[in-house]
Amino acid sequence: MCIDSGEQALLLESSEAFDAAILDIGLPDIDGFEVLRTLRLRGSSTPVLMLTARDALGDRVAGLDLGADDYLVKPFAPSELVARLRAIVRRRQGQAAGAVVVGTLFCDWGAGRAWVNDRDLALRPREWAALRVLASRPGQVVDRDLLAAEVFPQDEAPSLNALEIHVGRLRRKLQPDGPAVTNIRGRGYRLEP
Repeated sequence: MCIDSGEQALLLESSEAFDAAILDIGLPDIDGFEVLRTLRLRGSSTPVLMLTARDALGDRVAGLDLGADDYLVKPFAPSELVARLRAIVRRRQGQAAGAVVVGTLFCDWGAGRAWVNDRDLALRPREWAALRVLASRPGQVVDRDLLAAEVFPQDEAPSLNALEIHVGRLRRKLQPDGPAVTNIRGRGYRLEP
């Protein structure tokens, strides 16, 4: 998907989940640095590759310090762009083996445990599967079908009512001091950072 303005990119990223983003610094409305800064302040963990004609060391350092996962200067070979995208997506997937913090929520994927403040959530397997998907995309809407496929990987056609039951249990375990799980009517769920 190609977006040609910073405002559109911010709007779309707040409502959709992406594997990675290529961000040009020279956008017509908001520069790419400001878009990246806003994304990271919102808690977005989408891998970002900065793509630009600006090759000054200061620009490269600024982009990386703002949270870019990589920085590629034009002109470039298309095969290098694709290889760099694969690399940042691989690195981000590797983080799933570590830990994630969303507000007062701490998830240790390796240990298979999650806490809100010092309170162990004691999640059931399907609640854990739902949390894993939602916490890997804080602030982003996760499509119902995508979430259902992760929560019920062996079932052919899980009912949306069954998904709602497991999400509801997760929601109650996160309350009162953890991040909220919001139902986005007709679309999916979002873990509020």
